[in-house]
Amino acid sequence: MLSYRHAFHAGNHADCLKHFVLVCLLRHLAQKDKPFWMIDTHAGAGAYGLDSGYATKNEEWQGGIARLWERTDLPPALADYVELVRAMNPPGRLTFYPGSPYLAAKLLRDQDRLRLYELHPTDVDLLGKTFMDAGRKVMVTLGDGFAGLKSQLPPQPRRALVLIDPSYEDKHDYVAVLTALRDSVKRFPTGTYAVWYPQLPRPEALRLPERLRGVAVDWLDVRLSICRPGSAGFGMSGSGMFIVNPPWTLAATLRECLPVLKSALAVDEGAEFRIETSSE
Repeated sequence: MLSYRHAFHAGNHADCLKHFVLVCLLRHLAQKDKPFWMIDTHAGAGAYGLDSGYATKNEEWQGGIARLWERTDLPPALADYVELVRAMNPPGRLTFYPGSPYLAAKLLRDQDRLRLYELHPTDVDLLGKTFMDAGRKVMVTLGDGFAGLKSQLPPQPRRALVLIDPSYEDKHDYVAVLTALRDSVKRFPTGTYAVWYPQLPRPEALRLPERLRGVAVDWLDVRLSICRPGSAGFGMSGSGMFIVNPPWTLAATLRECLPVLKSALAVDEGAEFRIETSSE
């Protein structure tokens, strides 16, 4: 939806889970010399200021990245993500938060490629300015990322990570995610796909994780709740990442890091996490 601006939510608990998992996936792909692509269907603005503009309205980052910012006892994989955030900020000050495109650009090598889609004209303009000197390595497109996947798959190097993370403010996004993932897996069955989804008390959201499992053979589903579901019947109590063709090491990494992440971000005793795989 063109009314949605991720800047309001930058650095919140959902971003922490999504971007921590994203960094794990990118690190794994970069272990081999062969190039790969990352395709981001809903790229947003790429990076966000936390001390001015939209992010200051609700300051959701205070309940997210701010709780990890100065920790020195994090497990290595979680510390890796936090260090990437710290690296874009001045010493001792948390004033910026990286979106998925920024993190990916930092982790991709010269031979890798980044393909970004965004519908909001203001955000896509910011993306273009951020990557104006990136040359052929980064391609920014004003357009529908769901539709854009069809033109990008299969990628030339036959290795890719696809991130699908719409806002879900439009209930049609739930169907669009399933359709895009199903079509993409058929076009490029060996790719790695990461689908972010919210935990909301609405039928479409409650059914989505189970429906995603019907699309793939090899999958991992990780969910993090920071509180009990709202008694009023609305509000996001947590989020999840559904991974198709996950690295074989990812489940163990998550089992090491999620207890720490849950403890750090918990709002009440309803906080919990769940890690499920197709092999268990």
